[in-house]
Amino acid sequence: MRIAGSAGLITGAASGLGRATAEIMASQGARLVLADVDVNGLEQLALALPGRHIVAAVDICDPASVTDSISRGEAELGPLRFLVSCAGIPSAARVVSRGEPHDLELWNRIIAVNLTGTFNVLRLMAQRMISNSPDETGERGVIVNTSSISAFDGLKGQAAYSASKAAVAGMTLPIARDLAEHAIRCMAVAPGVFQTPLTDSVPKKGIETMKRCFLAPPRPGHPAEFAAMVKSIIENPYVNGTCYRLDGGSRFAP
Repeated sequence: MRIAGSAGLITGAASGLGRATAEIMASQGARLVLADVDVNGLEQLALALPGRHIVAAVDICDPASVTDSISRGEAELGPLRFLVSCAGIPSAARVVSRGEPHDLELWNRIIAVNLTGTFNVLRLMAQRMISNSPDETGERGVIVNTSSISAFDGLKGQAAYSASKAAVAGMTLPIARDLAEHAIRCMAVAPGVFQTPLTDSVPKKGIETMKRCFLAPPRPGHPAEFAAMVKSIIENPYVNGTCYRLDGGSRFAP
């Protein structure tokens, strides 16, 4: 898909991976619906980006909120041809800690945002993408979701987070198969440890454990490196149905 002149929606755009993705897509000439619960962060971002964009206060778990942002985007920017879902929240809780079981409300919240919220945005965007006319490569849309290497080798205390991100990775292929007849691709990226506000909330002990797993380069990832991966996926019409690890070779030990 040609990014220049295309319009799309990015969730979690106010900071971290979503912000970096918005920056690289705008630099390539895309028109963006910038979606997040942090409206102030979105407004600051929109002022810094080249081109025309829309700021949308969006709760990804709320169908009405998501539908309104899509409708606004189509009305003001034209057909939305790509979706990058970066919105998500962390968690740190063992199955049993100090004799108490894992908080079920926390579990439900993590699954609701990271998995159900991601799917909610995807299903509503796919419904609209199906009506897009094919572009010069024959595509109607591209979807990129954010998983995590915790989906494959999660740390202690990450049962809820790992489950949510493993499900995002696992739904990639069946969604790609569902949407193939409509010329819509679906991929996921599973980032390792990146320098974002989300990882800032991880306890210091957890961060030190993660750092011992770095290979080359021996550092956290930069959000711009995630954004470059997303750009490559959107532009390459022959990648589909796959979750790509982006982790510098890191593998979390127990």
